[in-house]
Amino acid sequence: MHNWLLPEYIEDILPAEAQRMENMRRRILDLMRSHGYELVIPPMIEYLESLLSGTGRDMDLKTFKLVDQLSGRLMGLRADITPQAARIDAHLLNRKGVTRLCYCGPVVHTLPAGLGGSREPLQIGAEIYGHAGLESDLEIQRLMLESLAAAGIGRVKLDLGHMGVFRALAEMAGLSGEAESELFRALQAKDVPTLKALSKDLNGNVREGLLALPELYGGADVLAAARRRLPRIDRIDRALNDLQRLAESLGPLVPDLSLDLSEVRGYHYHSGVVFAAYAPGSAQALALGGRYDEVGKAFGRARAATGFSADLRVLTLVSGPAPQLSAVRAPHSDDPVLGEMIRALRAQGDVVMVELPGHEDARGETGCDRELVLRDGQWEVVGLRR
Repeated sequence: MHNWLLPEYIEDILPAEAQRMENMRRRILDLMRSHGYELVIPPMIEYLESLLSGTGRDMDLKTFKLVDQLSGRLMGLRADITPQAARIDAHLLNRKGVTRLCYCGPVVHTLPAGLGGSREPLQIGAEIYGHAGLESDLEIQRLMLESLAAAGIGRVKLDLGHMGVFRALAEMAGLSGEAESELFRALQAKDVPTLKALSKDLNGNVREGLLALPELYGGADVLAAARRRLPRIDRIDRALNDLQRLAESLGPLVPDLSLDLSEVRGYHYHSGVVFAAYAPGSAQALALGGRYDEVGKAFGRARAATGFSADLRVLTLVSGPAPQLSAVRAPHSDDPVLGEMIRALRAQGDVVMVELPGHEDARGETGCDRELVLRDGQWEVVGLRR
């Protein structure tokens, strides 16, 4: 076995893709900044208790763990930046009003999220803290759509769900602990036979509501069906009203919008509206998000929160083929006029590569499509044949 081989689902990012990813990162972060989101850069490693606060068992399983040689305490490599942003809001910024934060950095997972996925996603995202109303959910979802457009992904499919529906049914059934977790896993997998078996002893209205959830998926008519088939209690009514308002507001922006009342992704993490954006024909989400008001409580300071995140690796793959490199080749020379022209070209955004002596035979590797040549005492940029 070659000792330079990388572990499974870990890979290098080579120059062309790395440049595309960096350009995309800058566009999205600049967009977020224009909306008032402040950039934070949390550490890659923290004490485990901090990384896992309020995130549930799923995040624990995703997190690589190691022992700190200085303190002897257990540490973890972050698997998600969102809890770190919540910690920064709760304990470092300590603001009373609304805080908007954004971030971008690598995270590490013990296992890939899906087939062909990476164990080292490059996570980019934005969060709003301090506002519990639907207005912040709508703002963060619009920002997600604009961010995908900035990444070159203009057409997306948006799925909306609400954790309040399942939580209300679980409370009505008096479920807790392992019984609730088993029901959650069956619903997450849309495993109707198991759902029927687990709910057979529950109250009739609750059982009918749980069995209806996997079927409540589709367009705007889903909400009307949900009002007929689900128990009429305040918490469920509020959740359906929230989804209706969001669908009405986002519909003009996203023609392909679906409602999914069995979407319970991140059940131990999210507390309200959840959403996911997909490329047409793709089963892998481009971006995920939702409300997670309870995470702040785990840090000792209850703060309403909503946000979204995406993997720049995935966005780069979906956004299409990389454009051809455009660069100017310049000869190695001490000519001050040439030096000034090179500086001017670079200042206007051109890539200029100075050819070092002795490498003329490898010119084709540089990808330059133009070169600086001296004609009649003047330096000119001329095109090259590919």
